[in-house]
Amino acid sequence: MIRFISFFTRALASLILAILFVSCEKQAEPRPNILFIFSDDHAYQAVSAYDYEIGEFAPTPNIDRIAGDGIRFDRCYVTNSICAPSRATILTGMHSHLNGIRTNRDHFDTTMLTFPRILQSGGYQTAIVGKWHLKTTPMGFDYWEVLPGQGHYYNPDFRTPAGMIREKGYVTDIITDKALNWLKEKRNPEKPFMLMLQHKAPHREWEPGPAQLGMFEDVEFPEPSNLFDDYKGRGTAAREQDMTIEKTMRIAADLKMWGDEERNSWWEHTIGRMDDDQRLEWDAVYDPIREKFLEADLSGKELVSWKYQRYMRDYLACIQSVDENVGRVLDYLEESGLAENTIVLYNSDQGFYLGEHGWFDKRFMYEESFRTPLLVRWPGVTDQGQVNGEMVSNLDLAQTFLDIAKLEAHEQMQGESFVPLLKGKIPGDWRKSLYYHYYEFPAVHSVKRHEGVATKQYKLIHFYDLDEWEFYDLEKDPNEMQSVFDHPDYQDLIRELKEELNRLKEQYAVVPPD
Repeated sequence: MIRFISFFTRALASLILAILFVSCEKQAEPRPNILFIFSDDHAYQAVSAYDYEIGEFAPTPNIDRIAGDGIRFDRCYVTNSICAPSRATILTGMHSHLNGIRTNRDHFDTTMLTFPRILQSGGYQTAIVGKWHLKTTPMGFDYWEVLPGQGHYYNPDFRTPAGMIREKGYVTDIITDKALNWLKEKRNPEKPFMLMLQHKAPHREWEPGPAQLGMFEDVEFPEPSNLFDDYKGRGTAAREQDMTIEKTMRIAADLKMWGDEERNSWWEHTIGRMDDDQRLEWDAVYDPIREKFLEADLSGKELVSWKYQRYMRDYLACIQSVDENVGRVLDYLEESGLAENTIVLYNSDQGFYLGEHGWFDKRFMYEESFRTPLLVRWPGVTDQGQVNGEMVSNLDLAQTFLDIAKLEAHEQMQGESFVPLLKGKIPGDWRKSLYYHYYEFPAVHSVKRHEGVATKQYKLIHFYDLDEWEFYDLEKDPNEMQSVFDHPDYQDLIRELKEELNRLKEQYAVVPPD
């Protein structure tokens, strides 16, 4: 109770300081608007600005516009690679053990101090549209319309201050429509704004929109070199997970091969929400695919390869809708004259496996889910076409937004503003390592709890319930195929990283999990 009162007192003081700052300081020029475009499970490998092979087959030209006009961060990471914890970290600027959201099952405490609240008290108009996924009611926003839970792709429901409403159409289009409507009709043009435009896509079950149905059916995507990983180079956690394309990915619910005998609650949750016209368009694409699949009667590696291609076609089609809608918003900013004083950030709540290690989903501290895309455009501040290799984190976003708005971050926030990096400067004391902690076990996908420390070249992971350690030299083994924790050449480095792990845990006041 004493700790809560102390936190509340400091939070109140921070709000008062923010108000005094804005009321007392005469700004030489208007503070920038902030547009934070956020997707769900968008792998950096699937953003063509990052120059991965997938981008040659499924480019994202509008998301790439942000990088072309600004900066691409090549080492942006998350503190906990799963949906709700990532969102809570972004809002609070604190690690999961302090913001209270360790897993997707936790409820967000709406009394927590968040960066939208500080922005709101500091003169910004704040809004959020799209996926919230924190169970409680959004606070600190002048305007909000959010999906209940994970939400639906077709004809989605929205939670609003007036109650639940259902909208006809495709969720990525609708979220963008709502965001644009707020920008055009509902915001106060006398105030700077901060808009969180948060997409559901491309989250599982990867249902493409009407405009993207079948768009990649003639494309054969290159398979990752470790699609058929045998996990010999890693420990128990990699072997005992339940997130493989081979065993975990569902033929009907995930890959849309529905038959009459399979129309269960999952069907009602997805395809069953469509109206007659939507369903006709859908069936025209997927019925022939299902017929060919049944005729082929695949098994073994051939079946895994087929599932991989089906997964990629659906997943990347969902991203195409996100990209097209990013283009709609960027176009409006330019047409309206807002672009000149609006900073645009594109980010995802974490990375995602696109067949690497034979997996889909996230959760592990391995690179594909630990790392997330981050692209930023700040006209007049960030030079065009920049690439930054410093280590940044979703932990940094709250302080970065407040720094942009010329407001003080709260002392309990644990990140670092990367505004200097946006201005082309690297502070001499910029971080050299990051702390990670995944908590959600036992749970779906059966990824064991673990924590770790990463530098630009090395990564040390501790699966503490198993008391198993893994260590990777990312320069020699970028795909993290062989832990070298027991290799004699690395023992001095491992000791140093263990010390760094303990230092970070002390710095962030890490509380041992139950």
